[in-house]
Amino acid sequence: MNDEQIRTLVQTVVDGETDAAVKTAEEFVHANGDIDLALKKLTEEMKGVGDRFEQLEIFLPEMMASADAMKAIMKIFLPKLKESTGVDASKGRIVIGTVAGDQHEIGKDIVSVMLEIFGFTVYNIGTDVDPLEFIKRADEVGADGIAMSSLMTTTMAGQREVIEIMKEKGVRDKYFAIVGGAPVTPEWAEEIGADGYSDTAFGAVKLVARLVEERRTK
Repeated sequence: MNDEQIRTLVQTVVDGETDAAVKTAEEFVHANGDIDLALKKLTEEMKGVGDRFEQLEIFLPEMMASADAMKAIMKIFLPKLKESTGVDASKGRIVIGTVAGDQHEIGKDIVSVMLEIFGFTVYNIGTDVDPLEFIKRADEVGADGIAMSSLMTTTMAGQREVIEIMKEKGVRDKYFAIVGGAPVTPEWAEEIGADGYSDTAFGAVKLVARLVEERRTK
């Protein structure tokens, strides 16, 4: 029954059927199903959803429907995970936003969703964000890092400005800083002193996971 429920759960999430996914997740928890195994299978399938989106085999509404279903069942699973392990299931806290002068949000929102799915606590502070607001928010929530998106060459300088202000305020070592967006490159990230760059949502998840782990093992 455990395997059958997991298969059903995975399929409802992939298909973006939130109500059915929640119902199955609740039954799974009630039956004391193996949540670790279920999450392993779900993670594998969500990576596949992301790959299909990046290869244009599915479109944004389909990917977001799957992501919404996954987020819904994580709300059911996380309390049980915390109860069984005695620790917070969150892997880290990330402040993310689009830099000043830039109103683009889809790419940033996809990264936010994927980080949440993989267990991070995400503070999405929107678009056209003042440089100081990134740092203020990171301080308020005790963030591990700041993620900055820019979708226009004319606003990329905002990413540099955030990092420069972090240095001026003496908090550059307190938070890692990563950048992304269509015009952003690894060379730009290195030039402005960012801790990393990714051109895909899943790449961002891997980057954040590595940086959080490095911070917590120092």
